[in-house]
Amino acid sequence: MFRKNGKKDPELFQNVSEGLRRLYRTKLFPLEDTYRFHDFHSPALEDADFDNKPMVLLVGQYSTGKTTFIRHLMEQDFPGMRIGPEPTTDSFIAVMHGDQDGVIPGNALVVDPKKPFRKLNAFGNAFLNRFMCAQMPNPVLESISIIDTPGILSGEKQRISRGYDFAAVLEWFAERVDRIILLFDAHKLDISDEFSEVIRALKNHEDKMRVVLNKADQISTQQLMRVYGALMWSLGKIINTPEVVRVYIGSFWAQPLLVPDNRKLFEAEEQDLFMDIQSLPRNAALRKLNDLIKRARLAKVQAYIISSLKKEMPSVFGKDSKKKELIANLGEIYLKIEKEHQISPGDFPNINKMQELLNGQDFTKFPALKPKLLEAVEDMLANDIARLMALVRQEESAMPSQSVKGGAFEGTMNGPFGHGYGEGASEGIDELEWVVGRDKPTYDEIFYTLSPINGKVSGAAAKKEMVKSKLPNTVLGKIWKLADVDKDGFLDEDEFALANHLIKVKLEGHELPSALPEHLVPPSKRELLDP
Repeated sequence: MFRKNGKKDPELFQNVSEGLRRLYRTKLFPLEDTYRFHDFHSPALEDADFDNKPMVLLVGQYSTGKTTFIRHLMEQDFPGMRIGPEPTTDSFIAVMHGDQDGVIPGNALVVDPKKPFRKLNAFGNAFLNRFMCAQMPNPVLESISIIDTPGILSGEKQRISRGYDFAAVLEWFAERVDRIILLFDAHKLDISDEFSEVIRALKNHEDKMRVVLNKADQISTQQLMRVYGALMWSLGKIINTPEVVRVYIGSFWAQPLLVPDNRKLFEAEEQDLFMDIQSLPRNAALRKLNDLIKRARLAKVQAYIISSLKKEMPSVFGKDSKKKELIANLGEIYLKIEKEHQISPGDFPNINKMQELLNGQDFTKFPALKPKLLEAVEDMLANDIARLMALVRQEESAMPSQSVKGGAFEGTMNGPFGHGYGEGASEGIDELEWVVGRDKPTYDEIFYTLSPINGKVSGAAAKKEMVKSKLPNTVLGKIWKLADVDKDGFLDEDEFALANHLIKVKLEGHELPSALPEHLVPPSKRELLDP
């Protein structure tokens, strides 16, 4: 179907995955293929890349607790798992859902069209012999897959003897995963050369990166503060961005805390990290969309670079010397493209890596600029992506409860060991007596100094007492609304006691509830709530 102006009608997509797949194949892939994007940056995307579950990549030096962290999440051992203080995990292990426990070796894994690993074939046998998939029935794995990686070592010998480009493999995974978790041991905070190289290789994926300072229960509070400061300083030097990476502090295994002083901090941090991981299934489609946009922007820049180099090449003599000159002056070509096409400097690939890759290319075989291919990608970014964004929102609203379930995620959901249970506004939730009654005699003394009329104090009288807490008016206004249970604009002695209890809750650093919980309703007012 065509419109009167000759343009095609916008494409209709059944779902986000299918839409992304079609857009990639019809609009972005032709540009990538023409300008050798796959030789310079990243292999072509497969159908499995658009359909796979969210993936979490764990990276860290040896003995930082990566494998233990996975075991903690799933509350179950997985096939091929080895844990120890020495460098035990020597392979990349993709922990995925399966009907039965089993291990698929790397060479078999990269020929399976249903798994998103086919393009790892390019890293050769040295890598594939160190790659496997551990399958098992586990509720956590029904929503996410987890990639365990070999412990990063220090020293030049270990780095050379891997037999494959470790940083390049991690970069390949980083492009395709939804979350990258960097693990650090609170005892061994030194960042080796290889780990620095790895973090730099993940530079374009800071939005996916989270940091876990593990084994934090083994040091005192004072030491923990120093270790945390040193970690932030070290990361700031390597990541080299003004934004601070989110750091979670805790002890991620099912063992007693050695130094329990910071238990509340660890519980809150674990809860935050679990919520972050649980949000991945809901945001998976948006992440794939975001990654495709990033890829399209880089593919456009690649097309401009390759076509510019082709344009500068002589037709007959002096090709080799001109090639060397162009590679040496690649920075100037970047600036020229930046000004000519209004492209942000952040969209350009790393200049040193690009110069290295260009050395092995025949510039005479590079294609000239093909505006139609670029127009197709521009149209995709300007129109198709906007329609897919609307479809993402529709899918999210249709599946609002999508989250990771099972394993450690169930342990703190409900019951007395849920985060914050019995604290703040939840205090007294499972007690028979009204919890405010404990301090009511003290509150009653204050109440009767305010000269109540017919057993009630006015808003103005209550305000004089409540502002002594020094809480802002917005907070005190919310407390008034919660405490005035019968909504008559006055507070009786029970409601006044409740208001003071809520002030205490806030002053102790807890959040106020959005609605008054049943256990805080004064016994004299409970009949008002009965249907």
